[in-house]
Amino acid sequence: MPFSAEISRANPTCFLFLIDQSESMGAHIGGGDVPMTKAEAVADAVNRLLSELSIKCAKEDGVRDYFHVGVIGYGAAVGPILDGALAGRDLVPLSEVAARPARMEERTRQNGRHSAGRTVKFPTWFSPVAYGDTPMCAALTRARGLLGPWLADHPGCFPPVVVNITDGVSTDGDALPVAQGLQALTSADGHVLLFNLHLSSGLSDPVIFPGPDTALPDDYARQLHRMSSPLPDQMMAAAARQDLVLDAGARGFAFNADISAIVQFLDVGTQVLELR
Repeated sequence: MPFSAEISRANPTCFLFLIDQSESMGAHIGGGDVPMTKAEAVADAVNRLLSELSIKCAKEDGVRDYFHVGVIGYGAAVGPILDGALAGRDLVPLSEVAARPARMEERTRQNGRHSAGRTVKFPTWFSPVAYGDTPMCAALTRARGLLGPWLADHPGCFPPVVVNITDGVSTDGDALPVAQGLQALTSADGHVLLFNLHLSSGLSDPVIFPGPDTALPDDYARQLHRMSSPLPDQMMAAAARQDLVLDAGARGFAFNADISAIVQFLDVGTQVLELR
């Protein structure tokens, strides 16, 4: 069965996030009670996910390296965007990520519906940026260049998951063949998974994990959908646990995502088998 490899310290998998940092990411994102730019919403969601992964993999002997993680930005430049001690690193074992956040921010968390909030420490590894064009082809090419050697070192792994988060059309060419080249990379357990998350400034309902016959509003949405991998069975099961009813062949794609849809998409899209 594909996508069934055991994930362990001896056989880790990889999450690679491609973050659109173009100028349009400075616009406000649709939905949510707190006004945020798209760049801020993405940084908040991915930083939160890195924190949750670190907690999930924390055992008595420390944070275990079940995952290697990378965050690549693309806008005025294409390259790794982790800050602080991890600056310039492409793929980093999770234990190092957990040990080296760039900063600890203070956030207010509500204790209850009518109670005063309390201040908590929130680790962040990178900051929001919105400047430049949308060189998506270059970002996908960079991902392929990173994951090819990584797979050579981890040939039996659960396939890496690449999450591309964008609000615009590629400005450096047709991204579809580049995406297909990335998805052609394989481990013994299956092809690299590429998921695409399109962000919205509007208030229309997002389309999350559509099936192969779902009607989408424009050519750009349809191309991102074609660029997206079908969800493996365990991710389909994770979606069902969140009360999402998906069609057979649902793909790792969301269109017009708001803040809540970003969080839900990342939660489902990074679900993997039980860790050992």
